Amino acid sequence: MDDVDYYELLGVRRDATAAEVKSAFRALAKVMHPDAGGTAGTFRLLKTAYETLSDARRRAEYNAGTAAEAPAPPPRPATRPRRRMFRDEPAFTPRGCDVPPTSLPWWHLTKHQPRIGYVRTPGHAPAAGLALAGLIALVPLLLPAPLPPAVLVVWLAFVAAAIAVAVRLARSYVAAARAHRAAQAEFGERTVFGVADKEPVGERLTAELLVNYLARLPGARVFHGLSRPGSVFADVEHAVLCGHRLVLVESKVWLPGHYEIDDDGSLWRNDHPFRGGSTDLFAAVASFAEHLPGVQVRGVLLIYPSRDGVLTTDDAPGLDVSAMVPTSFVHDIGTWLSADVATVDHHVLRAVRAQVVREPAA
Repeated sequence: MDDVDYYELLGVRRDATAAEVKSAFRALAKVMHPDAGGTAGTFRLLKTAYETLSDARRRAEYNAGTAAEAPAPPPRPATRPRRRMFRDEPAFTPRGCDVPPTSLPWWHLTKHQPRIGYVRTPGHAPAAGLALAGLIALVPLLLPAPLPPAVLVVWLAFVAAAIAVAVRLARSYVAAARAHRAAQAEFGERTVFGVADKEPVGERLTAELLVNYLARLPGARVFHGLSRPGSVFADVEHAVLCGHRLVLVESKVWLPGHYEIDDDGSLWRNDHPFRGGSTDLFAAVASFAEHLPGVQVRGVLLIYPSRDGVLTTDDAPGLDVSAMVPTSFVHDIGTWLSADVATVDHHVLRAVRAQVVREPAA
């Protein structure tokens, strides 16, 4: 293999950046991986080229022509050692989220709960409008009498305009207050909607995480068992709505390793295309984003290890879906949701609530 040029194999220039090398490797891996129809030897050579050019020291040695020839692979043993899979450890249960609440940058909001409103009202604007009208009405007292006709006409026009603005604001305030009372009667103090499926260990752990952490955000509403708009099935396991931000959550129990989601939505584990599982979050995020204009929608693939081992993720989103472990989830998603916690938009809440499939028994 000495005559193979690693740059030509990856299709990159000699001054290509590490990011360009990684992107080229991923594109080729999709078609050269044995699972995609390639050969094991070719893919191994591709991986060697990527590992060499992505490491600064090894790349410098390769460029100088001093890169050592890769050692021959060890001979295969007569009998392969049995791989330890999840079924070999039926008693293993992933750990739940044990992040200290005080370490979360948004946790202080749970101690000082603001007054939650279902509608944004004009506040003191109607009173301010009436006060402005009163001040304008007093203007003639500050001017010498009698007032010229032109000044009198202008004064009357200002008074009429101020009264009209105050009346409009008052009507808006009354309508908002009426909508708030109606939403409060409909939803009350309820913060969790639907029933979580507690049989799969991943869903049970995620349900506990949401109740113990994100549900404590003022204005946060938690949902279990949501259907995509137009569907009748529970397509989304969990969701959290806070203000005009909605996160859809799907739980997975997969082998330890490093997971990431590419820009095109493809799943990777340890720099290889991941064939051991899939997700429906991409379609769900797109569907809810179209169904709820004005609402920011994100998806999170929350991954737990299926056996003892290190599990890490790259949180960068691909098609608005991120792979995360519980620790980064409560830090990053909690911070993202906490941007707007004082208002529960009753229109959005009602729309998301309508997608709940699993309801608690009466």
